Order: sequence, then C-alpha cells, then structure tokens
Amino acid sequence: MSNYTYDQLYDELSALEKETGTVLADSPTVTVGYEAVDELPKENHDQPMLSLDKTKDRETLRAFIGDRKTLLSWKLDGLTIVLTYQNGELLKAVTRGNGITGEVVTNNARVFKNIPLRIPYKGTLVLRGEAVITYDDFEKINQEIEDVDARYKNPRNLCSGSVRQLNNQVTASRNVRFYAFSLVSAENVDFQNSREQQFRWLAGQGFDVVEYRPVTAGTLDEAMDYFENQVRSNDFPSDGLVALYDDIAYGESLGRTAKFPRNAFAFKWADEERETVLLEIEWSPSRTGLINPVAVFEPVELEGTTVSRASVHNVSIVRDLMLGKGDHILVYKANMIIPQISENLTRSGNMEIPGVCPACGGRTLIRRENDVETLHCTNPECPAKKIKAFTLFVSRDAMNVDGLSEATLEKFIARGFIHEFGDIFEIRKHESEIVSMEGFGRKSFDNLLDSIEKARKTTLPRVIYSLGIPNVGLANAKVICRHFDEDLTKLRKASAEEISDAGSIGPVISGSVASWFEQERNQCILDHLMEHLILSKDTVAEESPISGRTFVITGSVEHFDNRSDLKNRIESLGGKVTGTVSAKTDYLINNDITSASSKNKKAKELGIPILTEEDFMELAGIEKEI
Repeated sequence: MSNYTYDQLYDELSALEKETGTVLADSPTVTVGYEAVDELPKENHDQPMLSLDKTKDRETLRAFIGDRKTLLSWKLDGLTIVLTYQNGELLKAVTRGNGITGEVVTNNARVFKNIPLRIPYKGTLVLRGEAVITYDDFEKINQEIEDVDARYKNPRNLCSGSVRQLNNQVTASRNVRFYAFSLVSAENVDFQNSREQQFRWLAGQGFDVVEYRPVTAGTLDEAMDYFENQVRSNDFPSDGLVALYDDIAYGESLGRTAKFPRNAFAFKWADEERETVLLEIEWSPSRTGLINPVAVFEPVELEGTTVSRASVHNVSIVRDLMLGKGDHILVYKANMIIPQISENLTRSGNMEIPGVCPACGGRTLIRRENDVETLHCTNPECPAKKIKAFTLFVSRDAMNVDGLSEATLEKFIARGFIHEFGDIFEIRKHESEIVSMEGFGRKSFDNLLDSIEKARKTTLPRVIYSLGIPNVGLANAKVICRHFDEDLTKLRKASAEEISDAGSIGPVISGSVASWFEQERNQCILDHLMEHLILSKDTVAEESPISGRTFVITGSVEHFDNRSDLKNRIESLGGKVTGTVSAKTDYLINNDITSASSKNKKAKELGIPILTEEDFMELAGIEKEI
C-alpha cells in the first residue's frame, strides 16, 4: 500500500470515528500505552454477579421460556468482565472474581483487540461481557511455548491468565476479545423495556455483542439446532447457551434465589458420548517427576474427529473409575474439545498402579494432597525427567542454548555426557565422541560451543526459570529476583514467607521456590552451574539524582520512543517505575500536568509532584537531543 492510499484510509477512519464517536482499541488513530503494575487492586461490585441455574435438557429450557419472548445467546467460556464508561471514555474494568469482589484490570482491558476506548454515549454506562481467546490464537500461543508441560490446557485458562497480567503488553500480545452480554445500567436511555433493544444500542456504541436469537417455546428447536450446528465450527470457546427474558420489568420482578437470578437460565451442551474398549493405561513421566496416566482405547468418532487417547489426570480417578484392561468405557469431549472418560461400564478394577517408573525402572511413590492421589518417580536420575528438564533449561526464555534439541539431549544423556545442568558447559570433554556421532560433525560441534559460550552470560531470572522449579515461569522469576535485588545468596536462604512478600507471588509459588532451595542436592546442582555462568543486570549509575526514587508514567511521551523506553531509562538510572500512584510514589510523569485524569487527581491529593518529560530530564540530568 502506498503512503498516499494509507493516508486516505487513515483520514477516512478518523472522520468516521469523529462522526460516530466510537474509537476501538486497535484503531491506528490511537496509541494505547503499555504499563506494568505491582498488583491488581480489588474492588467490590455494585451488584453481586450471580451464576445461572442450568440444565442439559431442552424441555426444561422450553418450560422456562414458555410463551415469553426470550433471547437465546452463546454462553462464552472465558473470563467475565464488568466495564464502566463515563463521559464517553472507558473508566474501569473489573473481573467477576467471586461475584462479590473482583480485580481491577482497566489497563489490560484497554488493549483488548475490539474494545471501544471511546463511545458516543456520554452518560454513565455499566455493562458485562466475556473476554475470550479464539482457538486459533490459543494454538499459535501454545506452539510458541517450547516446554510441553508449560503449555496452556485450554483457551479459558489462557484468557484468565492473560487478562490478569501485571504487564498489559503481555495482554496485548494474546489477542483478547470482548463480547458484551448484559447491560447493567445506562443513565437516561429508554430501551422500551427490551433486552434486545439494549443489545442493539450497545452494538451502536461500538461493542461486539454476543450472537443471539429471539425465541419462544414454539420456535426454540430451530434456534437450538442452529447453535448446535454452529458450535462445531466456531473459533471461540462456548460451553452452552443462555436464555434471557426480553421483558426487562418482568424479569426483574421475578427477583432471585440465594444463588441464581430468575430472569435467565443456562443450557449446557449434552456431551456426545461413545462406547469403546480400554486397551491400556500409559504412564507418562514429566520433568517434575509426576507420572500422568493416559487411557488408550479403541478409536471412536467424537464431535467430528477420531480419538483414541484421554488423560485420566491422576491415580484417584483411575481408582474411582475402577479401570482395567478390556473394560467397556464411555468417552466424550469436555466442552467439545478435550477427550475424557465419563463412565466405566464394566468396572473390572484390574489396572495395577506401577511400582516402578516406566522410563527408568526407579521406585514410584503415591502422594496424597487434598484428597487427591498422584504417582511420582523417586529416581533423581530418571532420563524422562532429565530430558524434559534439560529441554526447558536450554529453551529460548531460559538459558537459550541453540543446537540442543530434545533429540540431541536424549542422545547426550544416554551416552552419559550430561548428568547435571552444569555439564552442558563442560561438553568439550566429550568432543571426540560427539564429532564422530551420526548426525553430528565438526561444524555442528563448533556451532554448539559458540552457542554455549553465549549462554554463559545471562541474568539471574533466566537462571531461576531454567531450573524448572514447579510453578515458576520467567515472569515470576523476574519478580522474585527483583525483590531480592538479584542477590542469589539472599534468595537461597529465603523462607516461603519472605518470598511471598515479592508483590504478586502467592503461597504456592513461594512454597515451591523455598522447598526447591531446601534440598541439598539442588543446592549442589546450582553451585556446579554457577561455576560456569557470568551474571549481569542493568547498570545503575551510582550518583544518579533519581536513584531509589519511585515514578509513575502516564500519557504520551515525546522525547522517548515510548513509555517503555522511558521506563527502561529510569530503571537504568536506579529509579523504579510502578503502575499506580500511591503514598510510596515520588513523582508522576505526565506531559499534560493540567489533566483531570485519575492519576493526576490522586497525585495532587497526596501532594506528589507532577513532572513533564522535560522536568524529568532536567531532574535526572539527561540532555535533550536537538
């Protein structure tokens, strides 16, 4: 596209936005800044968000509808969000949480793919909708994660984690979309007592509204058939339908029970089941030592695809189902996606839980936690554990060692070249053997040495992530290391309580980290590894005027590429950048110091100085480029 054509389209879009008053988050006319926060504040909902009564029976749904006009729509499977707009601007976004209290995710909502940042309506608007990630985006994101064990299980889990990120740049990369399904309130708008009118009005404001069809008991079957056929090809996750009375006054007059509102009812898909024969249970070791049971059965057609395997998750489920070879079982796809066993018809119970690991022959151990039994390999030298652990260790976000694929690692481990992480950096000891290996040669070995040499220079967060500590990803590793000033000695001696003080780190993660460092063998492995590494971190100017000061950045910038660039400069000079103005903030940076924004108001209330970029540059001793 030529610049001329682009400019024409850009001007046309600008005119349309001005005419309609609607501006979407991904519009090229707006720049949504990325911002990291230390935590997600919690906030109570003005109205409790109740769950819906539900059924899998079409006749039960028909009885609920009766002769009243009802809107039948998708029940989306993502994360429910409440949006508030004032004066045409997105003011606030809060997750459903427990229905009473949710988390404020306004920064993240601003980078959803299709959310309106500005709307023509200037009153106060509150609406609810579902944040979702499509199956296509889910697959793409999972393919980029090299560690199979770290991949997301379904789009709902990925969406929940994406919406609740502390850094909204991560949220933006996940292509989260928002679909409105309920208007809570809108001042001085006459909706003619109709939910459908509300949906149409929301669409006119620029929102993507969940697809719906008006029905009565008599027309329900046609609409249900449409939705049941459509769900097979939808790119977005849905676990059923919602029926909502169109008559607003009638629906509200019904009130609610302790758990459910009476103006709506949910319909859950009746899962397609097939009978088949269980052939065996495969026991698959992971890098953490957990051995996962997987049912292998005679292939059957489910929801349009052939399936022959299903995860059984843990020992407890194997025993509860009384599984055994040759049993006749019923299988289905949970949410029409994930193969599961719903029932064992013959319940022979002859399946033995292996006493030894299928990969190494080492002794297994059944652990019980929260009434759930899981099987673990106790052999620290288990090759299956090692291969998966080393695969994570050399991955891009960890030590980033090119040339060590899982297949190559398997060969090196089998030949005894690698026992611990530090052995990778001593691979030259085996040069003659590796060069003569099939598929290897002098050039491949030299390239591997170059990659290993580059990997020696790294950062502490990458090291901590590469160790494969359960539940610790790179983002969490960065938070933890920053909390301990990137001092490994402090971290090694820290208790779970001290680790949990690191911002967003909860008890599960802090417990995993503390437990890992408490094991003497792990300490020895880490000591060996650290002999070969050179750690670095951002250089901090000793005499910086802003060293130790805390800043919040808002609005657009002029002298830096973007707010992230300004944040990096502050941190390089020893300052700290957070996302929210609080009593701990020293300065707010905003080029529009007269703005009536919430951050400006908060700063003024707390007596915190508001600096323009030029004020900041003068304070920090940064010369402006001419």
